[in-house]
Amino acid sequence: MTQAAQQAPVAGTGQDVLVVDGLVRRFGDLTAVSDVSFRIAPGETYGLLGPNGAGKTTTISMIAGLIAADKGSVTVVGETMGPSKVIPKRHLGLVPQDLAIYPDLSARENLNFFGKLQGLTGGDLKKRVAEVLELTGLTDRAKGPTKDFSGGMKRRLNIGIGLLHQPTLLILDEPTVGVDPQSRNQILESVESLSVEGMAVLYTTHYMEEAERLCDRIGIIDSGVLQAEGTRDELIQLTGGVDHIQLSGSGDTTAAAEAIRALPSVARVDAERGRLQLTVHDAPRAVAPIVTTATSAGMQLSDVQITRPNLESVFLHLTGKALRD
Repeated sequence: MTQAAQQAPVAGTGQDVLVVDGLVRRFGDLTAVSDVSFRIAPGETYGLLGPNGAGKTTTISMIAGLIAADKGSVTVVGETMGPSKVIPKRHLGLVPQDLAIYPDLSARENLNFFGKLQGLTGGDLKKRVAEVLELTGLTDRAKGPTKDFSGGMKRRLNIGIGLLHQPTLLILDEPTVGVDPQSRNQILESVESLSVEGMAVLYTTHYMEEAERLCDRIGIIDSGVLQAEGTRDELIQLTGGVDHIQLSGSGDTTAAAEAIRALPSVARVDAERGRLQLTVHDAPRAVAPIVTTATSAGMQLSDVQITRPNLESVFLHLTGKALRD
């Protein structure tokens, strides 16, 4: 994971590249975003995790200055952001859900075009285009028209365009939606490398596993409200931090249940036919004495399953529904 705490502060911002404070956005009677606040430090990858329609895209549209907030503020590298602001937008790289590439141009031509729009010229432009092609895995396909690219290749090029001018903050809005597994993994590997270079990243997704893999801190958003934020471990503590172990087998399960209840790591035991459902603290450490106790009490085990809480569990705990409902 990244080492945001060791990164030097960006000039003029103290410790934060992005500060989002109390954002509100309404569309008629619908409040799409309600009092959302968070910060991103240099070199940090921050994830906005939530289902479709949770308010992620509206939030980043305000952060990028594409739409105005009804209330609240956004500062990027110490500069106030808004639709009419130019200076803070120079520090941003925005990769939208909708592809922003020219299909009749090659990957290299697309990058050259957008690089010139971002103020790159001459040798600097040529060098950055080559670096971005390498980073996105498109060097071997740099000359062909992008209309012949797979969906994953187009997504990777879209990310490359956002990276060309080496922004202080890169915003990625659901960058892996609709791509094949190989391209998805390449995209995730590319994102992982960015914070190592000191770039701050804001990453929106509804895929729990992406947030867990990429993000130093995660904000869980639903119905326009930031329900909670923190590291993965901090968020999981909101569920009580307990694990579950299921023991299946035959023999004296009643005696096994009674003996297991006496163990200090066990919070609860529910006995079913040929099965014990345990709620425990720190399952990896607890499982060995639990198995020993069960077998000593006369239970012959056929299967042991450990379930540890994840971000799906946290989302369910906070909202009362599954992440993809």
